[in-house]
Amino acid sequence: MTAQIRWLWSRLNANYWFYPALFSVFSAVLAFTLIWLDRNGFADWLNTMSIIVPARPDGATNMLSVIAGSMIGTAATVFSITIAAVAYASGNYGPRLLTNFMEDKGNQLSLATFISTFVYSIIVLRSVRAEDEVAANATDAASTALPGFVPQLSLLVAFALMAISVAVLVFFLNHIPSSIRINTVLEGIGQRLLEQVRDEFPERSCEAEPDDQPGGQPLRAEGTGYVQMIDFDELSEIAEEYGCAISLKVRTGDFVHPGVALAELDGDEPDEELTEKLHSALILGATRTPKQDPDFLIDELVEIALRALSPGINDPFTAITALHWLGAATAELGNRDLRKNARQEANEKWVYPLPDGFAHFVRRGFGAVRSAVATSPRASLVMFDVLANAASTIDEEYRVDLLRGEAALLLEQARTALQGPDLQDVEDRHADFRARFG
Repeated sequence: MTAQIRWLWSRLNANYWFYPALFSVFSAVLAFTLIWLDRNGFADWLNTMSIIVPARPDGATNMLSVIAGSMIGTAATVFSITIAAVAYASGNYGPRLLTNFMEDKGNQLSLATFISTFVYSIIVLRSVRAEDEVAANATDAASTALPGFVPQLSLLVAFALMAISVAVLVFFLNHIPSSIRINTVLEGIGQRLLEQVRDEFPERSCEAEPDDQPGGQPLRAEGTGYVQMIDFDELSEIAEEYGCAISLKVRTGDFVHPGVALAELDGDEPDEELTEKLHSALILGATRTPKQDPDFLIDELVEIALRALSPGINDPFTAITALHWLGAATAELGNRDLRKNARQEANEKWVYPLPDGFAHFVRRGFGAVRSAVATSPRASLVMFDVLANAASTIDEEYRVDLLRGEAALLLEQARTALQGPDLQDVEDRHADFRARFG
């Protein structure tokens, strides 16, 4: 249940409407609270401060009207700029990156600031009353107090929110062009991938590979969609409660439909109650998400590299940057215990995830981009350097052998795509790689 709450919170954070809605509610509560303080005399001390000139009803009305009108106009402009940036990024870097830009906190909080300032100003504007206005109800008509009312504290806060909004607008105008720069995009994906690797595989060890699965009776999917999250803690509790080991047959990011095996349980056929509990621990959705899914982030780097190396774009330097981040992630994976249940004791293992060995990640990254890299002399030379740098940080010989094999496959692929001096440079660089790593 805890994991599901974390997943729900991450999904809320990924929605573009969440922070604007949250900030709007907060600004409405703030506005009503400050108006109440003004009405009950708690802000009278402001009138004794010489630095603050009390506002009159006409001035307060004009100021709040200008703030509200400018904020809603700015919010519309910000939304339009964001959509234009998203369309540019998804068209040039790939539609997978749409999620990254929609989750960008800079965009979300900027829009939230303008919307909340608008909501606050509108609510405070409603409370301003001129001295010559007609009473709104019988209670006001019977009151002996002057009908004019200007919420001085609320007005001061509105002025502060306007100043904050101006600062946020300056930040936003700098943030948008910076966020769609390809180096910034790749850095964001690469850093998130490194954090994901450290989170999914917290134990540092270059010797341990995923355990063999015991197998058993199949648990089949009842819905259709991508596996967005697997609650391993809940699965462990269910398996321990029922005394059966669970061998998962899907990983986060896999697409399933009714009849596909989600897992295998040793022992008897699972009953209806156990089946329902197991299905609740595997959350399905319409799209893949980076949560619990390093492959998704690797695929994003690969997609950018493939697009950059396509004949229509022919941008090897973008592909080189993507290769650098793939190399950093591969080096990190090469020094990690890749068993997701590594924190369980050997005699207490109940859940066996679908094996994700080092070979799987090497094929997913370098293997997927190899054929395109082989068509570019410059990218091929850099990929040999990236493989060499990654191999130099890994102690396990088996994992280094996988990188040696990837370098050999790249050379073989380059021989079919290059010729002349370009091919000779690639062969020389591979010879240097072999001299270092055999």
